[in-house]
Amino acid sequence: MRPYRFRSVWISDIHLGFKDCKAEYLLDFLEAVDCEQLYLVGDFIDFWNLHKGGRWPVAHGRVLKAVLDKAKQGVRVVYIPGNHDEVARDYLGLLVGGIEIVPECGHRTADGRRFLVTHGDELDNAVKCGGWLTGVFGDWMYDVLLFVNRWTNRIRRRLNYPYWSLANFLKLRIGQAAAYIARFEAAAAHEARHRGFDGIVCGHIHKAELADIGGVCYANDGDWIESCTALVEHADGRLEILYWVAEMVQRLREAQPAVAMPELEPVG
Repeated sequence: MRPYRFRSVWISDIHLGFKDCKAEYLLDFLEAVDCEQLYLVGDFIDFWNLHKGGRWPVAHGRVLKAVLDKAKQGVRVVYIPGNHDEVARDYLGLLVGGIEIVPECGHRTADGRRFLVTHGDELDNAVKCGGWLTGVFGDWMYDVLLFVNRWTNRIRRRLNYPYWSLANFLKLRIGQAAAYIARFEAAAAHEARHRGFDGIVCGHIHKAELADIGGVCYANDGDWIESCTALVEHADGRLEILYWVAEMVQRLREAQPAVAMPELEPVG
C-alpha cells in the first residue's frame, strides 16, 4: 500500500458548515497522511453559509479536531483565511490552538523553489470574476448543480461506483467557466512572477491544477466540495496533486478486491 508521508500538504475550500462538504473523505485523508507542514489555504469554514442557517454535522467537528490534533502532534499548521472565512482575518498574526493565522505566506520547497501561498480571492478583480462560481452559474443554479451531484453519487454508491464530480465535469465544459479558470490561472502566475516567486499555491476556484505558466509553477490544491483533492510536496521537493477518491479506491482494492464502496458522502 502506498505510504502517505509528505514534507508539506496544502488543502483548501473545505467549507465546513456547508452541506456539500465532503467531511468524511477529508477525515480519511487527514488520518492517512503524515506531514511536517499543513497549509489550510482558505475557506476552511464556510461562515457565509453558517450565517444563513447552515448545518454543522458531527463529521465537520471531527475535521476541526483532526487539524488541531495535527498541530498538537508537532505538525506546523498554517491557516490562510479566504473569502468565506474572512472573519478569521480579524485574528491575523495570532497563534490559535497551535495554528498560525496569516494573510499569506511564502514556502520554500526542498529543492529550493519559492512559492507564494494565498487563497486567491484577491485575484478576483484581476479576472473580473467577483464570486466566480455564482458568476457563471448563478446562486440558485449552483445549488441545483450540487443537488444533482449529490443524487448522482447516491445512485453511483448503490451500483458500487466511486464518487464522481458532476459539478466539476460540467464546469470544465462550459465555455464561460473555462475562460474564468484560464484568466484566474494567468493572473495567479503573473502575481507570483511580479513578486519574485518561482510559483504560487492557491485555491478559491475549486479546480485542482499543477502547471507551468510562462515559467511560473501554478499549483491549485482544489477543493473538498467537488473534487476532494490536495497538493502535496514529497521529500525531494516534487509537487503532486492527490485525487483522494482515486486513492481510496486503490487502497480498498488492495485490501479487499471485492469490497463495496463505503457510505461516505454526508446526506444532504
